[in-house]
Amino acid sequence: MKRCSFVLTGVCLLCSQVLAADATVNPGASIRAAAPAVAKPAAPAQKTPTRANVAYGTHERQVLDFWKAESSRPTPVLFQIHGGGWVAGDKARVANLDKYLAAGVSVVSINYRYSTQAMLAGVKPPVQWPLSDAARALQFVRSKAAEWNIDKQRIGATGGSAGACSSLWLALRDDLADPQSSDPVARESTRLWCAAVIGAQTSLDPKQLKEWTPNSRYGGHAFGFMPDPRDNKTRDTQFAQFLAARESVLPWIKQYSPIEHVSADDPPIYLIYSSPPALGREQKDPTHTANYGVKLQERLREVGVECELVYPGAPDVKHPKVEDYLIDKLTAAKR
Repeated sequence: MKRCSFVLTGVCLLCSQVLAADATVNPGASIRAAAPAVAKPAAPAQKTPTRANVAYGTHERQVLDFWKAESSRPTPVLFQIHGGGWVAGDKARVANLDKYLAAGVSVVSINYRYSTQAMLAGVKPPVQWPLSDAARALQFVRSKAAEWNIDKQRIGATGGSAGACSSLWLALRDDLADPQSSDPVARESTRLWCAAVIGAQTSLDPKQLKEWTPNSRYGGHAFGFMPDPRDNKTRDTQFAQFLAARESVLPWIKQYSPIEHVSADDPPIYLIYSSPPALGREQKDPTHTANYGVKLQERLREVGVECELVYPGAPDVKHPKVEDYLIDKLTAAKR
């Protein structure tokens, strides 16, 4: 019983970060409503980045923060992509930052262009901007390996909600490096050592999502199904139109859904959710349901890729906390 209680507590604490990050539609309201109002203590001040607002592109949101772990040897890196549905959020805070640094893991936290900004610029599909920015930021970090004393092989991605989906997309898709490019950053790899994510969406296919979770509502905005990109409250209002138009955007869906890129050479994956799965049934929070995790774990196991899935009551939990998994994997003996 002690172990179950510990796992449940860890899951709830970690997943609360997802709900806060994706507050544009407040998906956690039904979960949190029963809790009594309690004044929260102020969050402790976070250590100042070693390098702040480092530009990896020309847009104002193409910036990242870097915290350097003290080490005489190149350090592994935690690469954080914030949540917020690709329409909101910021790189400002990193959960358990001090724990990573104490373990000898340097930390990067990135901002990226929102999908709503892409819509206003006429970019199709809009999800191209946040995901291509995540890839470019990762390549940029690798290009700084010597200067920042980092091990460019050992980079593990993390994030909540949309940041989790972005992390999985990087972890599972083929390398985006262009060895023939005249740009040295573009020649760097986008492959990861591992990924550990919170409340991840693993597919953006509306047909698939309706089968897994009948009251699914998320994903249409990634492909332009959002009536007003200036109003984030309209983000999840056109799922029916998205489903009806699925065939017309299917190539994009396959390109940007993490589950579509699973292959035997993928890195180990860790998924954590705040509630148990219930495939084929409506969920209180369909945007962050563990149904996503069950289906990705099934697919990864089919090809022999390690995947740890955590939720209240989950079997075979080895790492109740994201940070424990990442530190374990990033600092382990070379495989």
